[in-house]
Amino acid sequence: MRENGAVTSATRTPETPASPILQPRLIATDLDGTLLRDDKSVSPRTVAALAAAEEAGIEVFFVTGRPARWMDVVSAHVHGHGLAICGNGAAVVDLHGGPGTHRFVKVRELARENALDAVRLLRDAVPGTVYAVEQTYGFHQEPAYPKLHMEIPDNLAPAEELLAPDGPGATEPVLKILAYHPDLDPDAFLTLARLAVGDRANVTRSSPSALLELSGPDVSKASTLALCCAERGISHEEVVAFGDMPNDVEMLTWAGRSYAMGNAHPDVIAAASGRTVANNDDGVAVVIEQLLADRP
Repeated sequence: MRENGAVTSATRTPETPASPILQPRLIATDLDGTLLRDDKSVSPRTVAALAAAEEAGIEVFFVTGRPARWMDVVSAHVHGHGLAICGNGAAVVDLHGGPGTHRFVKVRELARENALDAVRLLRDAVPGTVYAVEQTYGFHQEPAYPKLHMEIPDNLAPAEELLAPDGPGATEPVLKILAYHPDLDPDAFLTLARLAVGDRANVTRSSPSALLELSGPDVSKASTLALCCAERGISHEEVVAFGDMPNDVEMLTWAGRSYAMGNAHPDVIAAASGRTVANNDDGVAVVIEQLLADRP
């Protein structure tokens, strides 16, 4: 999940790893800043490339920080399996039903005890932090949390009340906590939060603003993608992954072949084995077309 806006300047010529590996069986791609253009559209070229990959027998998984209710932008492009990994790995969702009727296939929740500890630790370490709570279907926030997501929260209350055993949505799993700071540099905030929270939660970010995402301790795009691949008998060497922000780093490191977008964060460029052009230049499609052209 990220807001519009580039992180670094685009690279015009895609770079590929020096030596080929196993033929890809699965493509895992982030959405915002990666597959989607900045206007949140999927270009005709990218639609064609995704369809060609599926036709060639390569599964395509969307792996995003977005919640399931924000997946309508790509629900028409999930092809046969219909699955997407949402919430930075917190949920595997069947998108076949369309917006509002998504079925949760797998949920990897953030325990409320862990969430409360993380909120307390981060609030103590970084005063001024405000929170929102993302659940499978509900979204709740503190009164001071800014209107970042263009939606009306179900409840307004302090995070400690939202996460209480008898709080709003008490019977619904917590997928992640969103933590926002109005003044800090985003990368500095991420470093401070990881030090403060420790092993209580996995902390990452996908927004160019100081907005962090806290999931279960072992939950990430990479760990949930690995579970989905294991169920299909697909090894990490047979996965090609694409991303642009710090929440993609683990996935790009895990995949046998990975590409940082031309607009990617420096940490993503360092983690990926290759680089492609920017999201607005259809960088994912450029690589998929080449992969298909290189198949024996």
